[in-house]
Amino acid sequence: MELNSWFQKGLTADEYINSMKQNKEEMLSIYEKFSLSADDKMKLEAIQAQNLRGIVLTEDWCGDALLNNPILMRVAEAAGIELRFVLRDQNLELMDQYLTNGTSRAIPIFIFIKEDGSEAAVWGPRAAEMQALVMERRAALPDKDAADFQEKQMEVYKQLRAEYLVDSNIWQTVANSIIAALVK
Repeated sequence: MELNSWFQKGLTADEYINSMKQNKEEMLSIYEKFSLSADDKMKLEAIQAQNLRGIVLTEDWCGDALLNNPILMRVAEAAGIELRFVLRDQNLELMDQYLTNGTSRAIPIFIFIKEDGSEAAVWGPRAAEMQALVMERRAALPDKDAADFQEKQMEVYKQLRAEYLVDSNIWQTVANSIIAALVK
């Protein structure tokens, strides 16, 4: 299936939000609190004439989607980009075209398309700085064979999630990364 068809198949932002069973309040909290700077809005206004649209490969249980999707929604508003949300687990045919490192079905993945359905840019699943932070935290974990590995890993994920919900510097880092992918 070509990208225009995937876009048409996707849920609008409202449909996606209304269907969410996990992380809805948290995602909406970030969306409500985050706003783009005037400089960011100017950069994004410059691409409005491109009439881009965005396909968001996501799932509501995903911690990275919890952080990145509301930031994308603000970016898309400023850039005049209509978004459609496609659930990864029900659409592996599309997901498998956008594997992270060629192997991982990591999400979210944002696919920006032109009017003719051709790909204009792809972003995800994390900003480079956020990936470095996650890798740094994982490096401090005990060996995977250690008895307390899973417990320590869950602590790391809980801590990251807590930071995602309140740290406006993280939000801006994500916005900068998405904007850089669009305004190249």
